[in-house]
Amino acid sequence: MQDNATEVTAAGIARLAGVGRAAVSNWRRRHADFPKPVGGTETSPSFALAEVEAWLRKQGKLAEVPLRERVWQQLAGHPDGALTALVHAGCALLLIHERPTVWLHVSAGSDERLAAMLPAELEQVLTARLGGSAERAVHSGRPTTAAEAVNRSRGAQGVNTAPANHPVNAAPTTPGTTPGTTPGMAAVPAPPAPSTAPVPPAAPAVRTPTGPQLLPSVPLLRGAAELAAEAGARQAFEFLLGRHLDANPRQYTLTPSELAGLMADLAGPARTVLDPACGTGALLRAVDVRPDQELYAEDSAPDLAALTALRLALHSRAAVHGAVGDTLRADAYPELRADAVLCHPPFNERNWGHDELAYDARWEYGFPARTESELAWVQHALARLADGGTAVLLMPPAVASRRSGRRIRADLLRRGALRALVALPAGAAPPYSIPLHLWVLRRPDRTPATPEVLLVDTGRFAGEGRGGPDWAAVRDAVLDAWRAFARDGGPVERPGQARAVPVIELLDDDVDLAPARHLPPPAAADGAEELTAVRERLGETLRLTVDLTPPPADQAPPARWPLTTVGELARAGALVLRTGGNGGHARVPVLTDHDVLAATAPSGTLPESDEEAVLTEPGDVVVPVLGGGSVTRVIDDATAGAVLGRNLVLLRPDHAALDPWFLAGFLRGTANNRQASSYASTATRLDVRRLQLPRLPLAEQRRYGARFRALDEFERALRHASRLGEHLVRGMYDGLTDGTVAPG
Repeated sequence: MQDNATEVTAAGIARLAGVGRAAVSNWRRRHADFPKPVGGTETSPSFALAEVEAWLRKQGKLAEVPLRERVWQQLAGHPDGALTALVHAGCALLLIHERPTVWLHVSAGSDERLAAMLPAELEQVLTARLGGSAERAVHSGRPTTAAEAVNRSRGAQGVNTAPANHPVNAAPTTPGTTPGTTPGMAAVPAPPAPSTAPVPPAAPAVRTPTGPQLLPSVPLLRGAAELAAEAGARQAFEFLLGRHLDANPRQYTLTPSELAGLMADLAGPARTVLDPACGTGALLRAVDVRPDQELYAEDSAPDLAALTALRLALHSRAAVHGAVGDTLRADAYPELRADAVLCHPPFNERNWGHDELAYDARWEYGFPARTESELAWVQHALARLADGGTAVLLMPPAVASRRSGRRIRADLLRRGALRALVALPAGAAPPYSIPLHLWVLRRPDRTPATPEVLLVDTGRFAGEGRGGPDWAAVRDAVLDAWRAFARDGGPVERPGQARAVPVIELLDDDVDLAPARHLPPPAAADGAEELTAVRERLGETLRLTVDLTPPPADQAPPARWPLTTVGELARAGALVLRTGGNGGHARVPVLTDHDVLAATAPSGTLPESDEEAVLTEPGDVVVPVLGGGSVTRVIDDATAGAVLGRNLVLLRPDHAALDPWFLAGFLRGTANNRQASSYASTATRLDVRRLQLPRLPLAEQRRYGARFRALDEFERALRHASRLGEHLVRGMYDGLTDGTVAPG
């Protein structure tokens, strides 16, 4: 009976039955026995999932609900919310992953028995994987005050609590200033009175749910167990988490997997790794984890901290430590000294604790202004590093040049704490319109400070549209420059891209660290010879384009073909339908939706994963599902073997029944795409199963397929000509402006 607690919206019913929302509205009007709403609102009602499934089967509209869809609907419609459901499912999947026989035992009886027996078993597995009982009990005490949190952090570092005498906070006294101030800076305020406002205490990321809490989740847990039996516990959790993130894109600021992998590589091998603002755990998941490693995750959002801890425990055999806490105000790991810190902090915070933390011992490089929350995160990361450890933080570009942070930037440079600053291309991470920066920092040890800092600018690798940058090129450029700089410590100079800049050059009045302002100009424009070669290639391509231009179209009456849909063909076995996801293998290229839209080679990358990857084969037809464009791509030998990326659907036709080019061509029809699309407030999503194509004999399909293939070659030639033309125009502008091309 508990399954009735799971609710589903009209959109969910449409997904279950493979129809549009209009069909669900018609069923509600035409069928008196359609299930009545049990929740939601008048304009967006929700229905009991079990009743909906029973009605669909009775009407012959649903033979069997796909397992993934059923489990997802149970999670999305959970009475306590999707995040609570995800945590419960993650706990159960961790038990299945670690102790499958125990799960079989406790799940053998009724729902009530399962809910009653599960907490004790979960407590054991959570204690084993996420910390001992004593460690978990530490977080169950009373709330700490802000003053206690500051003193705890200060005392853990062996720092005298009298801040006025602390050498870190002291500054040379000059005429017209008072001790503890610097010329041009406001005096450091007097220590505030201890605050009695409660600060949320650090708490364990995952608390063992009780039997009553678990009872509404039992149908979901049983479904998740079935999903784990098919795909594995890790893959089941990644599917549910990924589906939730896709369904709520505005609620989370995600770190793209390509960027997370780059940050992990910059940090290098480390035994202990901390992410103090872990979110959904993308950065720690990108670490090349070994069993002897320790991963520390902290976030102020309890649900995110729990999801990260469970995700990491399922992903690796490393020791996982997760905690809920306000990192800057009441850090959960004040005594930790990690080998590496990876962090994607919140940007532009104003309420980060400026008033309470004026004398915190972490501000070794200066007290951040209220508007410089990012520099507070920088210094927190440095404070949690062991000597010689490395931190990599994703930062907004303004932090490199704002005047309010120039003194802290200067001290980071003087003491050798800032080792490198990388300007990423626009589109690398949200907000996608801004070219974000990576800061690579090092906790100074006894070795002399390096007199240079590496500046890298990868803006030239920005992609077109929403496809993101050329990650392979970004990764190669950044890691090549960083490894040469870290290995030799000597001069690194790549015109227009990277340079090891002497610190003394940066210590002016502004201390502006924006890489583009300090890099040498790019190598001279392509030059007359290269531009002549580009012009010749453009001429050849234009001649080829003329040869490929389609002949005049013959007039014909409107066709009256019998039609079928992709969904019907999939059910009949004429084709196999697969969706792209997060699964991948290191160093295997990923075909992204941008690659399909731009007709380019696979350009995406994914970190090593145990998730099932969908690999392309020659003759597959790939369709993007976002954006509203009528685009398809037939996989050739050069593209075969790539991993199918997210927001893509792969159709693998049975060549004895379907011609791939016939299939791809008819799926590109504008009217076809319009009738199969659904619209949200900001996006268009294509339901590939609803796309239509005519029922034609195979010989006739091949006639159409040959014509569609010729059109594809013509389109590719036009794209190539366009790129060559842009190259020629840009080269001419650059050559004329830098003097390498004469105006005559």
